[in-house]
Amino acid sequence: MSVINKLASSLDRRDEIPNQQLALEIILSNDKDAVKELMDNLDNKKSIQNDCIKVLYEIGEQKPGLIAEYYQNFIDLLSTKNNRLQWGAMTALNTITLEKPQEIFAALSTILEAADRGTVITKDNAFNILVKLCVFEAYKNDAFSLLIKQLERSLPNQFPMYAERSLPVVDNKNKAVFKDVLLLRLVDLEKESQRKRIEKIIRKLNM
Repeated sequence: MSVINKLASSLDRRDEIPNQQLALEIILSNDKDAVKELMDNLDNKKSIQNDCIKVLYEIGEQKPGLIAEYYQNFIDLLSTKNNRLQWGAMTALNTITLEKPQEIFAALSTILEAADRGTVITKDNAFNILVKLCVFEAYKNDAFSLLIKQLERSLPNQFPMYAERSLPVVDNKNKAVFKDVLLLRLVDLEKESQRKRIEKIIRKLNM
């Protein structure tokens, strides 16, 4: 049975449960043929596209190795006009960054351009990609510099979350510049809850 027949839209369902169940089925069976079929249908009609990308990044969340070889396909999808497909592709790239760091790093300009014009979900996943690349010594300096730029320009409601996500990759070498951005942006935060989150991070940095 084709995996396409198991998608939510094929079953005339408006919820994501069939897609999540299909992803789990593919993960448990390590079904590479099913993954290929999903990839092949990313240029199908819009409802099929949306379901396929959902299943693919759900697979990536739990078993990134199953979709990692398709990294270039996901990069290419960042320029699609289908918004759901675009942020879904960025989500998929985020799930496979630790599997394909060299390839993802090489595509950072495309990734960040897509983030600039994309949705909040697109931006969040692009930021997470930068954080993950900072784990690798070969990419840490460049990735952290780009991470700082994203922090500087992020919206006030995104900034505390981004700062918190950055903390695990902050070290003695980059702590000063990170702290400077926190202090600079602190005055932009109108909500007390946001300021408290940043102040908590600053206290950790001062310990």
